[in-house]
Amino acid sequence: MNSDFLSILLIAVGLSADCFAVALGASTQITKHFRLQVLRISISFGLFQALMPVLGWLAGKTVIELIENYDHWVAFALLVIVGVRMVWESFRSKENHEKGADITRWFMLLTLSIATSIDALAIGLSFAFLNVSIILASMTIGLVSLLVTSIGLILGKKASRLIGKRAEVIGGIILLAIAFRILLTHILQ
Repeated sequence: MNSDFLSILLIAVGLSADCFAVALGASTQITKHFRLQVLRISISFGLFQALMPVLGWLAGKTVIELIENYDHWVAFALLVIVGVRMVWESFRSKENHEKGADITRWFMLLTLSIATSIDALAIGLSFAFLNVSIILASMTIGLVSLLVTSIGLILGKKASRLIGKRAEVIGGIILLAIAFRILLTHILQ
């Protein structure tokens, strides 16, 4: 049991890496009610990271085989859309910038939550074959992702204070880099 939990914990940390990187970049968009927004984003990322393994576990091999051929394209497209939008918003005037894209609004938050949790779907399938407790795995992955996302948002906000408006451009570039890493990882396999 202890070695199973350690394995699940290591998987959770690995899955939360994208959440951390996205949180670093996304934190540049948060201008008001920082604590509330950290909670909102962290819960969303953690919830999706917890639910996707369950969906993968339930879906079985046939559905995963259909998805695995293009899951990286979906994650790539979602992250590119958000990353490009963040870079674009950084070049708008200050008045427009204040009314610009809020990553805590439902569409952007849903997009980022899905994009960061697609890999967890495939992990869920492997859990079904390994007889892993899906409840324990799901809760561990969700909680680790929630915590790691919060840390990423807090660190990203501190960094954005140091580097100013360029932080938003850097955040968008981070999302684009993650998108291309996901794509290259799947193409080179």
